[in-house]
Amino acid sequence: MHCQICNGQTELFDVVDFNKSCEENRGFFLPLSGIPIFYSQCVSCKFTFAPEFAKWSEKDFLEKIYNDKYIEIDPDYLEVRPQASAQFLKQMFPDQKASVRHLDYGGGNGRLSQLLRQDGWDSETYDPFPSSDTRLADLGKFNLITAFEVFEHVPDVTELMQNLTQLMAADCLVLFSTLVSDGNIKANTRITWWYASPRNGHISLFSKQSLLLLANKYQLNFGSFSDGLHCYWTQVPHWAKHIIK
Repeated sequence: MHCQICNGQTELFDVVDFNKSCEENRGFFLPLSGIPIFYSQCVSCKFTFAPEFAKWSEKDFLEKIYNDKYIEIDPDYLEVRPQASAQFLKQMFPDQKASVRHLDYGGGNGRLSQLLRQDGWDSETYDPFPSSDTRLADLGKFNLITAFEVFEHVPDVTELMQNLTQLMAADCLVLFSTLVSDGNIKANTRITWWYASPRNGHISLFSKQSLLLLANKYQLNFGSFSDGLHCYWTQVPHWAKHIIK
């Protein structure tokens, strides 16, 4: 199997139980499911992924991961995370909202966009999962796209990047959050990193090198504000020059 990002060779890396969840980082453990989930890793760019999920249908994901019990292993996704993200964007762009056409990609229930619209932003939400009648082509172009806690959930990185680049205006900033695996997934060491959690749908784990190679592949610029917050951009929008030097 070849890497989705750099086309390098991948190798079987480790296996975890399907019920491994992010809430283990807070001391909450689900009972073992007895279902092994194998992760593979690219020997070149260190992109780490669970090949099993490429075979899953949308119905599989809805029944086994994004079901009524999902809130048990991600209690922040309904309100806490959207509130924090809205506050973050308002602080990052305190005087720029009139210049921004914003899309929250992978926005789930749309709460982040709702909060921003209440503050006067031109904000829309789009989630490719589950499938809807909304077509990307009907959305138009945006000069700010957020994808918070999205990248790690996608089984098809190529589809994600094609969607994002289709939605990007000529001058566009994409802000996205995903924790990088550098220092957290190591050779000859079992995967104990809390973020590698199939029960949460964390099936694609990126090294910083793999994120950079993705940028190069789609002719984008790349930068990181931290190990968890990153950006892609085409041309820097004039209203974002205070954060992209």
